[in-house]
Order: sequence, then structure tokens, then C-alpha cells
Amino acid sequence: MPLPGLEPPKRGAPPTHPGELLKEIVLPALKAAGTSRAEVADLIGMDRTSFYKLLAAERPVTAELALKLGKLCGNGPDLWLNMQKAWDLEQARASLGDALAAIPTLKVA
Repeated sequence: MPLPGLEPPKRGAPPTHPGELLKEIVLPALKAAGTSRAEVADLIGMDRTSFYKLLAAERPVTAELALKLGKLCGNGPDLWLNMQKAWDLEQARASLGDALAAIPTLKVA
């Protein structure tokens, strides 16, 4: 059975880094079931430093990591990859700012 609370974010809400979902929803549920953060890191084959960077939104979810998290949580990789994509796009949009707005959209006749 997949872990509860692992639904995609609502439309219009700012993107959430997948590490935040892991930290705020998944880990407390696992802790209540007796599984520590260190054990989760070990289960998905991550060293603890990288795992804590993921939780702090300092490390992205790669396709490989999405597969591991999806297997661990029972919800597949798509949620994790889609959350990372939305996060990355929003960060890039904010970083580009006016430079993006200055690029014209071309139209074909």
C-alpha cells in the first residue's frame, strides 16, 4: 500500500521540491512505523550526506533516485520526477527573469 499524503501538489500552488515532500510527509510516516532517516537512506542506497542534501532541497531527484523512491513508497517514479521538473522550471524562470520576457515568441505564417 502506498504511503498516505503522496498526491501531486494542487494546481496553482508553488512547486515543492521533492525533498520537502520526503521530509514533511514520508519520513514522519516512516518514523511512526519505526524506520529512521538513516535507514531510509540505506534502503535507497544513498549516503547520509547526500540524503540530507536532498531533504534540504540542495540535491535534485534524478531518474534513478525517482525509481528508488517510487519503489520505496509504492507510488512509482512519476510523482518524484514531475515534482523535480516543476521545481527546476520555476527556479530557472525566476533566475532568468526579464531576460526570458525579452525573448520574442516567433510565429510561422
